[in-house]
Amino acid sequence: MSKKQAGSRHEDAKLAIVIMAAGKGTRLKSRRPKVLHKVGGRPLLSHVIAAASRVVDPGNIFTIVGHEAGLVRTEVASLGTQFVEQTEQRGTGHAIQCALPSLRNYESVLVLSGDVPLIQTETIEQLWRFHQKEGAAMTILSAVPPDPTGYGRIVRRAPQSPDVEAIVEQVALKPGQESLSEINTGIYAFKIAALEAHLDKLKTDNPHHELYLTDMAGVLRKQGERVVAIQVKSAAEVLGANTIAELVALDVTMRMATAHRLMAAGVTIYRPETCVIDAEVEVAADAILEPFVQLLGNTRIGADTTIRSYSVLENCTVGERVIIRPHCVLADSSIANGADIGPFARMRPGCDIGEDVHIGNFVEVKKSKLHPGVKAGHLAYLGDSEIGAKTNIGAGVITCNYDGVQKHKTQIGAGTFIGSDSTLVAPVTIEDGSYIGAGSCITKHVPAGSLAVARARQVTKEGWAEARRARLQQLKATGSKKD
Repeated sequence: MSKKQAGSRHEDAKLAIVIMAAGKGTRLKSRRPKVLHKVGGRPLLSHVIAAASRVVDPGNIFTIVGHEAGLVRTEVASLGTQFVEQTEQRGTGHAIQCALPSLRNYESVLVLSGDVPLIQTETIEQLWRFHQKEGAAMTILSAVPPDPTGYGRIVRRAPQSPDVEAIVEQVALKPGQESLSEINTGIYAFKIAALEAHLDKLKTDNPHHELYLTDMAGVLRKQGERVVAIQVKSAAEVLGANTIAELVALDVTMRMATAHRLMAAGVTIYRPETCVIDAEVEVAADAILEPFVQLLGNTRIGADTTIRSYSVLENCTVGERVIIRPHCVLADSSIANGADIGPFARMRPGCDIGEDVHIGNFVEVKKSKLHPGVKAGHLAYLGDSEIGAKTNIGAGVITCNYDGVQKHKTQIGAGTFIGSDSTLVAPVTIEDGSYIGAGSCITKHVPAGSLAVARARQVTKEGWAEARRARLQQLKATGSKKD
């Protein structure tokens, strides 16, 4: 089902999705809001919003914010959800009370947790379809994890029945209930009418004196409403993280899933457990990733491209048949087909590297456009520049782009030869087909087809070295320190 189809169908059914994102995450021991901790290169909350946005339009998603609300809003504002602020965090039940005025034009609501980044769109769809089919007031998404300790247990009316009698917390398990392994995930579907009628019946008679949405199962059952549960296929999909160690474990799971998805699509990844590949990265078939590669952000890698070990690419677009040699660091740049980069090259933001360009070892490029066939073999800095096709940049060449106040551009034409150890002081233009003599400091315009040499005249004194050595020996013999 496409996003458009899903959004259209559920809009007709007046479905809203609420995402709980107001908590602090005390056990993380972090000043950062829990839902903004990253796994797979994106905040926890972003993953949940992305999955939900394939079920309904983002305008029908309500993100409940509280702790560091402004920071959370800013981080996910581009994803297009609406926000509900829970100024005082008094539990999940209170969060829904805060959201209820925004939900009155809907018939149903799905409640998701902002810290379950592995949740799949298919699971959300399954919960919604089951809720519709059963016509229940409340539908609980349940799971059977390897270890249910610490979670509330689902007590069904009968083993194969969808109907739920109760949710029993770990500390309240009675003799005979210790073997129950089906848990409450904290993900629900509700009829809005049932919430409006009974949400105010939640009580704060618990150790934290908070209103818990979990208790709605008992409230609704007492009012004669139907409560059902559907079990998710994989418990790992709906488990959150309460510690940094658990966050890291989620990150590992997500990145390995990404690696396996890419390999299934024809990408060769040697030692995938050593690679760091963000969830949004795209890699075409027949690309090769060697061990310890990092592909971050919105990086796109073309077919038949090889990324060799220890290279880090962030928000880069790389064409086909490119080779990125070991230990390169590239950010916010594009590399066209057939380019050869590295080893030990750095590409700072704003670079546009043309076809068949060679950027060699210890070359740094920043905010520059290199046209096809440019070669910069080693030990150069090319910043704020445009370099014409098939120009050769010698070793040690520097574009001096900063005058201490502002940046200036260096314009180098096509088919130009820049001799080694030259400094090009911007703003300056070197036109097509020119030659710059090695060791030159170029400060003025160089016309097309010219030779420019800007260095001190060489002076050679034959016999000077031998005479100096003799003089030093004489001074040493006499004990004099004067030369």
